[in-house]
Amino acid sequence: MLACAAAIATPAAAAAAEPAPAALKLERVVMLMRHSVRPPTSAKVTPPGWAAEAWPAWSTPFGELTPHGAAGARLMGAYDRQAFAARGMLAAQGCPRRGDIAVWASGKSRSIDTAKNYAEAMFPGCGVKVDHPVDENNDPVFHPLDSGATIDGARALAATQARLPAGGLAAVQAGHAEDFALLQRILGKPAECAAPGCNLADIPSQFESSPHDGPDLTGALGTASTAGSTLMLSYVEGKPMSEVGWGRATKADLTQLLGFHATKFQWEARTPYVAERAAAPIARRILQAMTREPGTGKLTLLVGHDTNIAQLGGMLDLHWQAGDYAPDDPPPGGALGFELLRDARGHRFVRAFYQAQTMDQLRNLTPLTLEAPPAHDYLPLPGCTTLASDPCPLARFRAIVQRKLDHPAP
Repeated sequence: MLACAAAIATPAAAAAAEPAPAALKLERVVMLMRHSVRPPTSAKVTPPGWAAEAWPAWSTPFGELTPHGAAGARLMGAYDRQAFAARGMLAAQGCPRRGDIAVWASGKSRSIDTAKNYAEAMFPGCGVKVDHPVDENNDPVFHPLDSGATIDGARALAATQARLPAGGLAAVQAGHAEDFALLQRILGKPAECAAPGCNLADIPSQFESSPHDGPDLTGALGTASTAGSTLMLSYVEGKPMSEVGWGRATKADLTQLLGFHATKFQWEARTPYVAERAAAPIARRILQAMTREPGTGKLTLLVGHDTNIAQLGGMLDLHWQAGDYAPDDPPPGGALGFELLRDARGHRFVRAFYQAQTMDQLRNLTPLTLEAPPAHDYLPLPGCTTLASDPCPLARFRAIVQRKLDHPAP
């Protein structure tokens, strides 16, 4: 489905804690993190009649960070402190110096709460400030297209459609036949429905465009993305398996169904015309953080949403597979990151990585250590490196990002 297998680095135990290649020292890290576990953002996971039973309830309000998700974020913060200290970037204990840590979150409360839990676990009792917009509806960094920045919706739709394979969206949907059959088995068939009226795979997929935004993928593929993601969230929340797909889903099923989520992002977020405009504010912040004066700033953390990560991935043509998640799917609490490295002669390099707790680590709230780390892979940087382990010269990285900022895809 997604041409990314060749771009994924071979997993290495404790990769985040191992030294960089010979003669390279870790100076700085910038990470774009997705918030941790939340319930669905609304009660309508699937349209009426498409599931045999009501979707299981959550005790946390729709779209808010759960206590379980907050605990998962704290585990990641505590682990990253260990990992960065092991590589000499941070002290093992104590509070950071002023200016060493910068945290900026989306205006959505689930992102703000994730950032606060992560930062407090990384620097207990230090009161690290988490900056965020006062109004979640005016968020030019994480939601620029909702905050005044515009794109040509017709151009975005045309650019997305131009990337489709022969046969268009119908062919994309047909390629998911086995996935739809699996999802239908888990959803069940309402007794009052007569085939094919309630078969999700029989519903056509389509793009809905708006004048100043990218296209939305709706119909069967859009609904399957939401359903598959909700099943995964139930699992990593630690719900009993009787509430994960009504007892009809396994973890392997969830990995397979998350392919729908990645497919939705493939067509909504990763088209260069859309990605290079929507991800521009985040890319600018990353570039600014990576090119600060030496000795100023150790960690910059941006906490937003899966859409932000998918858009930045599309902008830089980055691909990943985090642990047992589907290729190019951004897991809850996972992060797309960039290391700044220095050699003995003062030359600086950049290396991209993806890091996330595995499904079972997040489900079980497994303590993370240098001996039992989260999933972590280095990624090739197209236009600079072909091997994930190769660092990209900082000047080249800066030129790649700046060119896309100055001359986004037409």
